[in-house]
Amino acid sequence: MEELSQFPVTFSIIALTVVVSLLGFNNHDLKNKAIFYPYGMNAPSEYYRFLSHGLIHADFIHLFFNMFTLYSFGRFVEMYLFNRSEYLILYITALAVASVYDFIKNRNNPSYAALGASGAVSAVLFSSIIFDPWAKNVALFGVITLPNIVFAVLYLWYCIYSSKRGGDNIGHNAHFSGSVYGFVFAAILRPDLFKGFIEKLIHPSF
Repeated sequence: MEELSQFPVTFSIIALTVVVSLLGFNNHDLKNKAIFYPYGMNAPSEYYRFLSHGLIHADFIHLFFNMFTLYSFGRFVEMYLFNRSEYLILYITALAVASVYDFIKNRNNPSYAALGASGAVSAVLFSSIIFDPWAKNVALFGVITLPNIVFAVLYLWYCIYSSKRGGDNIGHNAHFSGSVYGFVFAAILRPDLFKGFIEKLIHPSF
């Protein structure tokens, strides 16, 4: 029982998400019940969709990229930044927080729906940035490495630009909101690291 209780939260989230997503690929009823659909969320009984949409994905590629990113950064964040409960709270609340803007924006839009864990995954990724703004933890296209702070600025700019441009069926607002929330969450829970982040940002050691 002790070994089971210490099973990584990241792996548990990945396992649950993969299983439900795979089931959802061939089960339209499951997908329709879990999808984030602001137009149909007129009663509190439908608000579970703020969380359930993170368990389903559009296709294998969507699922793979989200879970690979979570695997790549989640264990580090879980081990060195938060305790297990804090990490789980970050992930779950990020699903909801990342969806608030689109919920408000699309309350009267019957053609809008969203699915996937991208908002929560973005929160996990951006929470890791608080360790060092100048470390190169993220590789663009798997090749180009940039300092965390440069990547963060470019990524947030891209989210804003792409959201305004539209037309690509990607939840850029959720990515943006989740990213900002993840960093703020880390800064609040670990003010010592946030202070170190500011100091390193102002006085880089390279």
